This record gives sequence, structure tokens and C-alpha cells, in this order.
Amino acid sequence: MTALRILIVVAAAIAAIVPMPAAWVERWYSRGFYLSLQSQVTAVSNLVPIALLDVAIATVVAALLVVLWRRSRHGLARAALQTSITVVVIAAAIYLGFLVMWGLNYRRVPLDQKLDFDPARISPAAARQLGDLAVDRVNAIRAAREQPGNSPALDRAFETALDRLGSGRAAPGVPKRSLLGYYFRIAAIDGMTDPIFLEIIVNPDILPFERDFVIAHEWAHLAGYASEAEANFVAWLTCVSGDLDAQYSAWLAVYEHVWGVLPRADRAALSARLIDPVRDDLRAMAARYEASTPVVRNTARDVYDSYLRANRVREGIASYTGVVRLLLGAGVAEGRSPTVTAR
Repeated sequence: MTALRILIVVAAAIAAIVPMPAAWVERWYSRGFYLSLQSQVTAVSNLVPIALLDVAIATVVAALLVVLWRRSRHGLARAALQTSITVVVIAAAIYLGFLVMWGLNYRRVPLDQKLDFDPARISPAAARQLGDLAVDRVNAIRAAREQPGNSPALDRAFETALDRLGSGRAAPGVPKRSLLGYYFRIAAIDGMTDPIFLEIIVNPDILPFERDFVIAHEWAHLAGYASEAEANFVAWLTCVSGDLDAQYSAWLAVYEHVWGVLPRADRAALSARLIDPVRDDLRAMAARYEASTPVVRNTARDVYDSYLRANRVREGIASYTGVVRLLLGAGVAEGRSPTVTAR
């Protein structure tokens, strides 16, 4: 048993360090083994009304407490040491499972290498142009809709987006609530993809007009787009392929991301063009964010930043705004429709 434990820890360390060819991961894992696995695992997890992640966490914690209690009869210090070793082995095993079930998608070919992507299209002027486009879209849709909500046909739009990217079909996950819901609320986390049971969990407090983009973002992760920038890009492509409510959700998200990278003067000019109902929606989103707990929110942000960097995402948490780079490089600000040149 000791040899097996050592083997698990060593295997996890090697898997974390040794590089893999991105083309190999793309072809054999992300577009092959993973998509086949995902369609089956998500189909099963969709049948379970509760978050399987909750069950797994509760089971592991309970098992560790029982083990610690039993070992404590032979001395607390010894029990703590043995249990710490057990935790390391369990963590290594979970990491290996993470890589097999989903995590290797971090090592696939980047989306900008598969799109008709031109870095020369990326400029401050193009960013302002994209911001103006987002304002035009949200103003027009919001004026036509009394209260944008969430689209019931988002799954078909998701299928259309994946077809446009030529990335293969993925099963949409049923949005679930979790015992982590309270933590999501105080940490300002909109949602997450469970990388083991391939299910999605959504913050119950997200607003109706945010919901489409959040769900599409998590579905993008289920489709194997691990990068936050790429998941945002796929979410945008999904929502703009949907109805007006989904499109509003997409362009409102783009507005926020573009606004975040523009200089202050350009931000003010962009904001001044918004109609009042859109401003009200943005205020509601800001109020939801401000209702979170700063200490918890900042700690969660730092932890996730470290997680992303450990998985070879150099930008860390800043990768969320990388969607602006993808949209600009794909020519969206110029009215181009994103196209794929390599699959």
C-alpha cells in the first residue's frame, strides 16, 4: 500500500511538470477522448437534481474525520501526521482524476491559433469601436424588451456556436444549485464547472439578464474550453446565436469587459451613450457585486488566480478580459463574423 501511495504522488508530480504537445492534446484528448467522455458523464449528472460535487466533498471530509478519530486513539500527533500523509495522497489522486476528466484541456491548442485571428486588428481604436458596437446592441435590444430574461432555447444556440468553431458537440449541463451557494454569494462567484462530474453550478443570485451568458460560459468549459478568455468568447458566440434575451446578455458582458480595459475618458464617453434602462441593469449588477464580502471576495480571487497560473494560464484571473483580445483579433469590431481556419 505504501508503494501505491508513493506511485500516486509521483505520478501526479510528473503529470503536473512534464509538458505535452498542444497538438496532441487537441487531437486525441480535447476533440477525441474528452468529448466522448463528457457527453456520457454530463448526461448522467444531469439526471441528478443535486450537485454531485456537494456529495463528493461531504464524503471526503467525513471519511477524513473518521480516519483521524480512529487514529487519534494511538496518539494525536501520530494521527495528525498519518492523516496529513493521507490528505497528500488523496490530493494527488484527485489531481490525476482532474487531468483525465477535464484538466488536460488547459494544454490544448489556443483558440486564437484556430481562428482567423490577426493581431494587427487589436488597437485602442478598435477597442473603442467594439465598445460602441456593444452600446449600440444593448441599447437597441433593451429598448425593444421590457425586461430581458433568460433564453429557453440557449442549448440550440450553444450547438450552433460549437458547429461554427468546428470543435465537436458537447452536452449542455443542467444549471444546479449547491451548498456552496452562500459562498458564491459572498465571494461574488457567478458559477463554476465541476471538473470531475462535469456538471455546472450557478449562483442563485445572478440576475435574469446575466444568466444566459453565465450558463453559456460554463457550457463552454464543459465543451473543453478551459481558458476563461476562450470560455467567454464561446459564451458570446453562443448568445449572439440565440434570441434577443441571449444577445442582450452577451453584449452586456462584452460592454463590461471592454469598459474595463479602456482609458477613463473613453469609459466616460461610452457610459454616456447608454440608455437609462441599460444603466439600471448595470447598477443592479454592481449592487449584487457590492453585496458580497470584500475579504472573502478578494481571497477567492487570489486563490483562483493561483489555480489558473498553476494550470499554465499566465495571465491568471486577468484572463477573463482576454475575450476582448479574441473579439478584436477575430475582427468582431469591424463587423466580421468569427471564422475558423484550423481545426
